[in-house]
Amino acid sequence: MACAGRDGWSDPAPPMHVHGQTWYVGTCGITVVLVNTKAGLALFDSGPKEAAPLVLANVRALGFDPTRIKWIFSTHEHFDHGGGIAVLEKVTGARLAAGPFAAGALSTGKPYPDDPQFTLLTTMMLPARVDRVLADGGAVTLGGKAFTAHSTPAHSPGSTSWTWRSCEQGKCLTIALADSVNVVSADEYRFTDHPARVASMRAGLDKVSALPCDIILSPHPSKVNNFARLSGKAALVDADACKTYSAAGLAQLEKRLVKEKPGK
Repeated sequence: MACAGRDGWSDPAPPMHVHGQTWYVGTCGITVVLVNTKAGLALFDSGPKEAAPLVLANVRALGFDPTRIKWIFSTHEHFDHGGGIAVLEKVTGARLAAGPFAAGALSTGKPYPDDPQFTLLTTMMLPARVDRVLADGGAVTLGGKAFTAHSTPAHSPGSTSWTWRSCEQGKCLTIALADSVNVVSADEYRFTDHPARVASMRAGLDKVSALPCDIILSPHPSKVNNFARLSGKAALVDADACKTYSAAGLAQLEKRLVKEKPGK
């Protein structure tokens, strides 16, 4: 199976077919997704800046010219997923779309001070040019295909999940790139000191659970067993996958809140 024993963010992975005109073009540890449309290519995330050449190589290996990438869509404003966007913008000439809370960090290359992971995000991203900021439920249409943004601020303040329709042999399904739900923070950060952030996380997890979701992808492929799904070793289609994924994130959050209680 692809990437067996390897999960580094810049460990090269082969391109893999997902469904219809959608392909996995990321690394062993970071998901990057390519979608072909009649009017050009859409790309989701970039991986860290060191992974950008690997992503471009995978795009070319599939027979596509990277300059056909018209849009790059961002899941969230952390360097492991968006650190290479500026590199890809320069090579491809693509435009970048992001959710409203991610746009500022992507534009400056600096994490938000109120991000629970702020002091862990020591590797800054190269500033990227954000061309369109999408509200919750907003969409970009390319070649007749709509790519819809869903604000799901569970993992980070700017977390955005994306959905689109994919058709193959007369059967159409919805693919969801459900953004991360991991509850991660710097050691000194206490979620119980930030009730508004916790409420936002709960709302984000509810949104992930409710996504239209026949096929799930996630920014870290291991979190939803993506390689087994893409290689046929596990079911690719699972209408409950986003619910299961969200429930795992909620369980992490509840465990963390209990751990932070006095005496724990």
